[in-house]
Amino acid sequence: MEVSVEQSKTIQMRLVLPSDTNHLGTIFGGTVLAYIDEIAAISAMRHARKAVVTVSIDKVDFISSAKVGDILKLEAFVYSTGRTSMKVFVKVETEDLFTGEHHLTTTCFLTMVAIDENKRPTPVPKVIIREQEEQIVQLYQQNKRNHKA
Repeated sequence: MEVSVEQSKTIQMRLVLPSDTNHLGTIFGGTVLAYIDEIAAISAMRHARKAVVTVSIDKVDFISSAKVGDILKLEAFVYSTGRTSMKVFVKVETEDLFTGEHHLTTTCFLTMVAIDENKRPTPVPKVIIREQEEQIVQLYQQNKRNHKA
């Protein structure tokens, strides 16, 4: 069975509140990671139509920070599948409510595994990815390799 990438596309919006921030007034990295893990799980479950678990956060890049009052926009989609696993890409941007400006804050690649009712890995449908999503993933993977040097 094959499933379009569209089935897994998920978008969430979050308001950065004072309780989400550190002493510098910027969002805690751990809070962002929790949001990323949640949206990746939702995206993978939408793809597989099964429960999932996080196997790994393969790469996360904190590019810029978000401050109190910013809106976080998280976008996720499944871009690759194995027999029971799914690779999920998550992008996080901020939006300033007063200026409308958007800034990339975080990118992340995760691996999720579908599980059955006995909590055992279970097969997932193959993803059919469009050229647009493939190019997005390749761009961020290329940036990831360039930052390792």
